[in-house]
Amino acid sequence: MRSAFAVGALLVTVFVVVLSTGAISTVVEGDRAADTARAMSMSCNAALGPVTSGPAGSGALDAAKLTEEQRGNVALIISIGKQRELPPLAWQVAIQAGMTESGLRSLNYGDRDSLGIFQMRPSMGWGTPAQVTDPVYAINKFYDVLGSVPNWKEQRPGDSAQDVERSAFPTRYHRWEAMAAHLIGNVGAVQDPTGCGQGVGNLLPAPTAAAGSAIQFALAQQGKPYQWGAATTHQNSFDCSSLMLQSYRSAGVMLPRTSREQWKAGAYLPVEQAQPGDLLFWAYDTSNPATIHHVAMYLGDGKIVEAQQTGVPVHIRPVRFNEAELMPQAVRPGV
Repeated sequence: MRSAFAVGALLVTVFVVVLSTGAISTVVEGDRAADTARAMSMSCNAALGPVTSGPAGSGALDAAKLTEEQRGNVALIISIGKQRELPPLAWQVAIQAGMTESGLRSLNYGDRDSLGIFQMRPSMGWGTPAQVTDPVYAINKFYDVLGSVPNWKEQRPGDSAQDVERSAFPTRYHRWEAMAAHLIGNVGAVQDPTGCGQGVGNLLPAPTAAAGSAIQFALAQQGKPYQWGAATTHQNSFDCSSLMLQSYRSAGVMLPRTSREQWKAGAYLPVEQAQPGDLLFWAYDTSNPATIHHVAMYLGDGKIVEAQQTGVPVHIRPVRFNEAELMPQAVRPGV
């Protein structure tokens, strides 16, 4: 959140949550970074990746390994995106696609007749071999096709990359989320690439206005049935991560679909310091986030709201910070 984390210069007033007979009152003042993002019509998109530093990393380590050629292509992706007045999310999609397809290199070889940064195939109408191996042409062509993808601004960037590339391995583009988010902030000089606010170092962003709205949505779903893999287009039933996704989406913050992906969608803090609206996670091995299997929303006062399992409707229950399988960090979505 930029200067919001300078000593003595907090721009966000921590909200007060009062938990009484199931009612929660929330008083928050939105931070300046989020207000600026809204003014630029940039919706908060936590699915862009964890741009804050934290135990799971921020993408900086992967970015530091890029060669001069790779960073040059990143700079070109961002430069052309800016010239075309495309939002940072478009740059994010292109960087993830390019890193996945070619390692952000303009290759003169590939699977069958695939060529260039995005492994475009001349036989499929992407252009001539000379064109698709020209980085400027390839980047512009990628943006042209991305612009024709319905709802590309509302979905996870790796999913949009797949919609353009149509790979036989549709989930592989998610691998580079954090690195791409770091690059659009670092190379693209966008201080707040997600539009949600950005933490600095080990300082933790304050609770957001979105958290209060997300809590209200989640509480309103109490009593509705659990359904594994529940659709996120209705509110008839929920699984654990769909409840979190829809709760924060109602507040203008986009989260990834699964609990393991949601672990990467915000700032980290010790679980004992969790505040209302923060997400708590459970894993089979608490030292390995890849084993996360459950997520719930902390309400304060030692309580969570969750969609727990089949046969148990959405409910509030007490939580102990030392209970089995609870991850030692909580996540503050969108910051």
